[in-house]
Order: sequence, then C-alpha cells, then structure tokens
Amino acid sequence: MTTLYISLFTWLFFFGYWIILISITYQILTKRHSTPAAIAWFLIIYIFPIIGIITWLFFGKLYLSERRFQLANKIWSKTNVWLTDFKSCETFFEKKNSDVATSLFQLCKHRQGISGIKCDQLKLLTNAKEIIKTLIHDIYLAKNNIEMVFYIWKPGGLADDVANALISSAKRGIHCRLMLDSAGSVDFFRSKWAQIMRNSGIQVVEALKINIFRIFIRRIDLRQHRKVILIDNYITYTGSMNLVDPRLFKQSAGVGQWIDLMARIEGPIASTVGIIYSCDWEIETGKKILPKTPKKNKNFLKLKKKHNSIQVIASGPGFPKNMIHQALLTAIYSARKELIITTPYLVPSDDVLHAICTAAQRGIKVSIIIPRYNDSLLVKWASRAFFSELLDAGVKIYLFEKGLLHSKSILVDQQLSLIGTANLDMRSLWLNFEITLVIDNSQFGKDLASIQYEYISHSRLLDKKLWSIRSHWKIILENFFYFFNPLL
Repeated sequence: MTTLYISLFTWLFFFGYWIILISITYQILTKRHSTPAAIAWFLIIYIFPIIGIITWLFFGKLYLSERRFQLANKIWSKTNVWLTDFKSCETFFEKKNSDVATSLFQLCKHRQGISGIKCDQLKLLTNAKEIIKTLIHDIYLAKNNIEMVFYIWKPGGLADDVANALISSAKRGIHCRLMLDSAGSVDFFRSKWAQIMRNSGIQVVEALKINIFRIFIRRIDLRQHRKVILIDNYITYTGSMNLVDPRLFKQSAGVGQWIDLMARIEGPIASTVGIIYSCDWEIETGKKILPKTPKKNKNFLKLKKKHNSIQVIASGPGFPKNMIHQALLTAIYSARKELIITTPYLVPSDDVLHAICTAAQRGIKVSIIIPRYNDSLLVKWASRAFFSELLDAGVKIYLFEKGLLHSKSILVDQQLSLIGTANLDMRSLWLNFEITLVIDNSQFGKDLASIQYEYISHSRLLDKKLWSIRSHWKIILENFFYFFNPLL
C-alpha cells in the first residue's frame, strides 16, 4: 500500500511539474518576448527546472494587480482632460527644435501628446553637498507644497538634514508628500524617521510594498526607481541621486563614494513632472493630487526670451510602452559628430548595442564612461561581455576610477542631452518606473560635456589589445553572465 501511495504521489508530482512547464512555455510564446529573452527563459526553465520555475514566478511576468490596472486606466482618462487644458497654453511650448533634436522631440510629441516645453532656469548639480544645500534652501523657501519620490532614502548624514528641513516645513503648514520605494528604502521604513515625519504632518507612502505573498499579484522586482522633487509646482529636481549621504552609503561595498548628477529646473516643466507624480501617487493611495496647469500658476506668466526646450519621458506599467528605449535609439541615430554616454550599469539591448556600434562605424566619436568598480557582481561581468564588440566597432570605453559613477546621461553633438534615472540595462528600459529629461539646448549641452570630460579625466581608457588577451577564465565568466543578459 505504501508503494502505491509513493507511486501515486510521484505520478502526480511529475504531472503537475509538466503542467507548470507547459503553462510557462505557453506564456513565454504568447507574451512575444524578444528572441534572446525567450531563449534565455527556455534554457533556464528546462535546464534548471526548479530554479527556473521559481525565477519565473518572481521575475518572469510583468504585471500589476488588477486593481492597479483598473485604477491606472481610470486615472489616465481623467488626466487627459488636464492634458487638454495644458496643451491650450501655447506660449509654454517650443515649436521648433535643433536639427539633431527634431526627430526625438517629434517622437515624444507623437507618443506622449505634447510638444517640448520652455523653461527658464536649468542647472546641473554634481556635488552631493551642493545638491543637498540647494535643496534644503528651496525647501525652507517653499510656500505651498513639496512632493518627493525616491528609490532609496538612507537615513544618516546629509539625508537627516533634508528630513529635518521637511519636518520644519510641514510644521509651518507646507503640504509635504514623500513616496519611497519599499525595497530600496527598507532602512528608512525600519528607522524612526518614517513615524517622526508622519507625526509632523508629512504624508509618507511606501510604494510597491514588498510582500512575499503578492508574487502572484505582481513582480516583486518591479520598482519605483524615479528620483524627483517638486516644490510649489515650479521648481523640479531629477537625476541619478538617491536621498543618501555618499560619504556613508554602501561604503562596505569597496567601490568608493557614489558620483551623481542632478538637474534643477524652474518653469512649466514642473507641471509635466507633477502629472507623472500625481499618477504614481494616486495609484499608490487612491487620492488625486493633480497640479495646477501653467496658465493658473503666476510664476509661469513671464518666460525669458532665452530658454530651454525640454521633454519629459516617464516609463513603467501604465505609461507609453518602450518609450525610453525608443528615445535612446532615436538619440543615438541622430548623432552626427559625437556621442557620450555615462551609465553605472552597461547591459544594453541588442538594438541599443547595434545603434552604438553603428554610430562609431559611421565615423561618430563615441565614448562610454562606466565605473571601474561596481556594486553588482552580476552586472559587472555581464557588461564585460559587450566590451569586445564595442571596441571592435571603434567605441572608446572609459573606466571611472574615483568612485562608483552613478550618473546616467547621454549627450549628442553637445546639443541634445538626456539625463535622468534610467540605467542602460534591461531593468530600466523595460521594467521599472523611470524618468528621463530630454533637453535641446547648446549651452546646457556644453555644461554636460564639461562634466563628462571631467569624468573621463578621472578614468582609464580600456586598451583593445590588452582586453583581447585577457584570461580565458574571464571570457568564460563573461559569457556565462551574458546568458542572463535578457533577464537583468
């Protein structure tokens, strides 16, 4: 009898196992993944079945809960009314762009429904102390509202100074909202600061809350990766910097201080960023906080003659699909003289890799700046699998040696700039909630170029000949981790 039960259990186990494999295979085939991604999933699932099935349950399916999808659709139907009112403010939109930027701005207009927006003041900030000092100054001058969203808020040092400034502003009647990713800001939510802020009147929201029991509702690695600050619906900050003190953040990783890039902007672009923030906020809380349109904001009534033309690209479920990926390709193919890219994680899609190599092969001066030391072992080795192809095409690869270069930027012909939160990897291009600024302005391009050239001065140029004779075991590791490239 015992043998019969064992046989029955074994038969049921294998029957269930094959049903699960067939089900996952069907989902891969019907979801229309890219060919490399589909092949990678098939290999993992069939060669390492148990690990593959678990990995698929956690990371294979890109979806939010049904409640979130319904709410997102409802939000955008109402937001379209706001956008129609916004587009009626014709004086705030730029009608003409430079030759190098025209294609990308037309793409953004077609996919997102609005033209490039004029902005008066746009400043790049590279020093963490300067960024925090400027931010705290703006927080203390705030008159109405402050909204923030970050992937990581790590208590300690400079981050505590910002926390105290927010608390002080909330106590004097400023409406403060803070949205932090549950996974990235786990230390914040475990600290005293979350409750202290709530007690002071700040609305604190834990975005995409981590819960092991929700793996069948949504992917747990779908993260809120934006870094945005809005003050009085007029001042906007965004870029690569999380709310951390780089002197304290991840020092045990042995990669040095994180080097970031933030932009501070004044003008109507705050309304566009504000609508993105309001959508994120409503999905998390169910509460609507639509910003005022520019024509109702007195700060926007007088624009200077010299201004920047800016587009904002938001990604993530509920936003235009593949928009950042399309923007990257369009920008790269628009280059005529020079292309400079900085990214901490270099794991491009086949399309982006091909575009970069093609740019170099058609005579464009292409430079990629990445950190020599990385906090992600998987990405470190996976990125190296691309080096040979890039070097063969004529791309110059610089390894930054003065810390973990975390800034994300693309500069085309010193005219068209892309800066924001998106890394050059699959997670940023296809999965996370990200935000990217597209700026068409030669002076801003020159400012960004000077920063990138400074990065290069602190970098080591990768030698093609030395790279070609690296150890055989390194080549094996690179190719092994490259196998996981579509899944990163």
